[in-house]
Amino acid sequence: MSSRKKGNARGNGKRTNHHVDKDYAERFNELAVDSSEESSSGSQSDGEGTEPAFTVAMWDLNHCDPKKCSGRKLSRHNLIKNLKLGQRFPGLVLSPVGTQCVSPNDKDIMEKSGLAVIDCSWAKIDETPFGRMKSPCPRLLPFLVAANPINYGKPYQLSCVEALAAAMFITGHKQEAKFYLSKFSWGHSFLELNSEALDLYSQCTDSKSVLEAQEKFLESARNEKDERPMWPPSESSSGSDDEET
Repeated sequence: MSSRKKGNARGNGKRTNHHVDKDYAERFNELAVDSSEESSSGSQSDGEGTEPAFTVAMWDLNHCDPKKCSGRKLSRHNLIKNLKLGQRFPGLVLSPVGTQCVSPNDKDIMEKSGLAVIDCSWAKIDETPFGRMKSPCPRLLPFLVAANPINYGKPYQLSCVEALAAAMFITGHKQEAKFYLSKFSWGHSFLELNSEALDLYSQCTDSKSVLEAQEKFLESARNEKDERPMWPPSESSSGSDDEET
């Protein structure tokens, strides 16, 4: 992430007709309360998860602040492979130019050929050379809400690690998702905030059924008052430059 005014271009529905549900987003933010003590003391009941056996990769367009980029942090921990422009990736790629959503049907592709993300900014989307980041399996992500300190509570504005974890979770690699999120102090909040949606998506089959589940989830959110407890990490209010997203 390069600033609070920029969101990164992950494989999500903002490049398609899968509209951002503004009413839900506003309700979400109204319900968010500052409970930093409770957030910082939270822990993952299932431990830190399991490191994936498949390749996890990234094209880094250098649009983000290196101090706040979750992809850069994963790279420093040798948890992500850096790809060069023009280099083809054989597995699943989270990309705004995808035409299908990630679904449980993608599990075999991910296990055999890996998972990659494009780290670029929405503010520079028009100058991003997607044609030089090729894959036979580009994918979008369905409606999800960010938990990272920069874009907490915003639909679709996911950091690299959140996008990767979402794809892992939806395809049945829940422990692998937890492993990657565990590298960030706020990571567990992503699964907590999106637990209902992620569970719905992970129970689907193909891209079509994921989109149907998305609409079902958004319709339910519009019709029912959502009283789930939500809280931003302490960094979201302090604006700390030390935390990475």
